Order: sequence, then C-alpha cells, then structure tokens
Amino acid sequence: MPNCDCEVKIKNRDESRTLIILLGINVFMFFVELTLGILSESTALIADSLDMLADATVYGIGLYAVGRSALAKINAASISGVFQIILGVSVTLDVVRRLIWGSEPESSLIIAIGILALIANTICLLLISKHKEGEVHMRASWIFSKNDVIANIGIIISGVLVYLLDSRFPDLIIGMLISIIIIRGGIYILKDAHHEKQLQS
Repeated sequence: MPNCDCEVKIKNRDESRTLIILLGINVFMFFVELTLGILSESTALIADSLDMLADATVYGIGLYAVGRSALAKINAASISGVFQIILGVSVTLDVVRRLIWGSEPESSLIIAIGILALIANTICLLLISKHKEGEVHMRASWIFSKNDVIANIGIIISGVLVYLLDSRFPDLIIGMLISIIIIRGGIYILKDAHHEKQLQS
C-alpha cells in the first residue's frame, strides 16, 4: 500500500509539472499572438491566440484537478470543453466581423508568428504525449495540444497564401477553420467527460 501511495504521488507530481510548463507556454503565446494578431490584422493569429487562451484555461483547470477525485477531474474536463466552445464561437464572430468590415493581414508577421507558435505547441505536444492515455483531464490537454499543431500549420499556409494571392481571404478561411477545430475539440471533451461520468455511476 505505501508503494501504491508513493506511485500516485509521483504521478500527480509529474502531471502537475507538465501542466505548469504547458500553462506558462500558452499564456506567453496568447499575449504574443493576440498583440501581433491585432497589429497585423490577422484573423488567423487572433483565432489562434484565443485557442492558446482556451488551452491555458484547460491546463489550469487540469492542474486544479490533479490529485483530486475522479468526479472532480470529470467536472474539470467538462468546464474546459464548455470554455473551448465559447471561445470557438467568439472566433467565428470575429471572422464574420472582419469579413463584413474588411481587414489587411500582414503576411510576413502571420508566417513568423505561425512558425513560433508551431514550435511552442510542438513542445507542448511532446510534453503531454506521455499522458494522452491518462485520466480524462489529461486526455483533454492532449487533444487541445494536438489540435494546436494542426492549427499552426494552417496559419503558416494562410500567411503564404495571403502573400502569393495578395488576398485577405486565406486568413479569414484559416481563422474560420481554427474556430471549427476549437469547437469540435470542446464537443469531443464534453462527450468524453459524459462517458466517464456514466462509467462512474
């Protein structure tokens, strides 16, 4: 029994350390992407910055759930999913706003920040990968990290297309796609949390 308790403490400490690092990276990248997204008038960068904020929230909630009961972890994942969906809808509204009132995205900034975000999220994905088969709050973190890498590749492509086509529409399209990824991720987590709750009852 003491050995079992020791293993649980080590597991909890490892989860906490991983989530703290992921939280720090995502908070930093949220401010960087949001600031430069506004300056470059890029919907894709602003969308990804909000995705970073959603992820930071997920990691923060996951950090709270470490070492707590299974129900607390399920509730933490559910809250993360709802927050993710709300941010995804917010991104959609921003895309519609820019579509109506116009924007002039700066391709070089989009590409540069997209590459920086891709590096940051790849590091996050590598760190969280060993927990991808873990409990529901850690699986939520894995899903969001994986989606981020996909979104960042899309941002880089949008920056290249904005430059080559001299058009704002690739930026708007990628921004909308990121919002869909965010919303789908949130829905998936809610389903996963609901399934876990059924198993517990």
